[in-house]
Amino acid sequence: MIYTVTFNPSLDYIVSVENFQLGLTNRTSSEMLLPGGKGINVSTVLMNLGIESTALGFTAGFTGDEIIRRLEEMGVRNGFIQVGEGFSRINLKLKSIDGTEINGCGPDIDAKALEQLMEKIDRLGDGDVLVLAGSIPDDAYQKIMAMLDGRGVRIAVDATRDLLMKVLPYHPFLIKPNNHELGEIFGVELKDRQSVIPYGKKLQKMGAVNVLISMAGEGAVLIAENGAVYEEPAPKGKLINGVGAGDSMVAGFMAGYMEKQDYEYAFHMGIAAGSASAFSENLATREEIEAVYQQITGKDQEERKK
Repeated sequence: MIYTVTFNPSLDYIVSVENFQLGLTNRTSSEMLLPGGKGINVSTVLMNLGIESTALGFTAGFTGDEIIRRLEEMGVRNGFIQVGEGFSRINLKLKSIDGTEINGCGPDIDAKALEQLMEKIDRLGDGDVLVLAGSIPDDAYQKIMAMLDGRGVRIAVDATRDLLMKVLPYHPFLIKPNNHELGEIFGVELKDRQSVIPYGKKLQKMGAVNVLISMAGEGAVLIAENGAVYEEPAPKGKLINGVGAGDSMVAGFMAGYMEKQDYEYAFHMGIAAGSASAFSENLATREEIEAVYQQITGKDQEERKK
């Protein structure tokens, strides 16, 4: 089973407002309400690919109830812990104003709730997959990985600089920095695929099993466990919505690896899922992912299954 962790999930209220004007009443021309958060995005794309997952984390109040209701309606299993005070955040995303967002804070998570989450994660064992994505309190990722060390759980981590560096001694199966995050870690500017390879290898030497580096319009690079280095330019398509593209890449990679245990295939599935989400209004569907996969590899769905 795949498990994803989203410490601070949200209801994303995504609206378009034509001719927005400050200080006046504005009306939406389109609107959507979706469950959001990096781990939830991974679960959503996995579900779109026909792979079950359980979403873990914390919810609160009426917004938390709605997040859970919508996830269950989509087919994602609910593993969230309800906290007693506050409410899960609402994030306002103004599509028509150059990606402007107003993100809520979310509830406070106390020690008891954290302990409950750790108890759920402590049940994972050989063959399970855990995706840790997004900002978290203190050293929670370290504690989780230390607890699961040696159990045969494949752990993917998509986190920023300090959080990422702290988990490397526990040998995460996959880490997914982008080129800017990788450059910040080593104090360099990385603009092309060749430039990221030596620094990705450094992270691998520091403990990561596989290093997947996303580079937006420049494509992506994988430094794999088997010593191979894979790189691909970005697929052709119109950028519509970059939110969730990195999470989609993680989902696609893990889905591909679980299907064939082949790193090249997993890499291409990761690029296909990430790009398909970037080319779509919402997170990518199976059909959208398959279309981009065919563009990358020249293989259709039946060939992909072989």
